[in-house]
Amino acid sequence: MLLLPLTLLALQATLCHGACVEVDSDTEAVASKGFKLGCISCKKRGEVPSVAVVNWLFKGSDEVDYSPLLSSFCFMFQLYTYENKQGEVLDPRFYERLDWNGSKQTLDLQDGSIYILNVTYNDTGTYMCTFERTLMYYNYEFQINTTKLIHLNVVPKRKN
Repeated sequence: MLLLPLTLLALQATLCHGACVEVDSDTEAVASKGFKLGCISCKKRGEVPSVAVVNWLFKGSDEVDYSPLLSSFCFMFQLYTYENKQGEVLDPRFYERLDWNGSKQTLDLQDGSIYILNVTYNDTGTYMCTFERTLMYYNYEFQINTTKLIHLNVVPKRKN
C-alpha cells in the first residue's frame, strides 16, 4: 500500500527539472574567515534562452556620501564583473581576495554570488549586485535588470 505513493513520488522527481529559489544573502561575516555574498536572480521564463551579466558594487561603511541630493548608489565603487564565463576584480581592495561563486559554464546566469577570502573589517558596508539579463526571442531581444542590496557587517566571531 505504501509502495504505490513512493513510486509515484519517485516518478515525479525524475520528470521534474531543477528550480531556482531566490534566497537573501547572509549579512554578518567573521573577520579573517571566508564569506559568500549571495545574489540570485531567477529567470521567470525558463524556455527562453538568455544571456546575463552580473556586476557588483561596494561602498564601505567609512565612505561618506558627499551630496544629500544624490543617491548613495552614485558613491559606490565597481567591485567585480562577470560576463562571458569570465570574472574580473575591479576594486584593488579586493585583489586576490575575491572569487566567483555563481553559475558556472553557462551564459544564462541565475546565481551571481561571489566569495570574499580573508574578510577584514574594511569589508563592512553596502554591496549591490545587478543582473543585466537579455532574453532572446525569435524576432527580438528583451532586457531585464535586477538589483539586490546587501548590508554586510564584519564581527570578531559569530554570535551563537
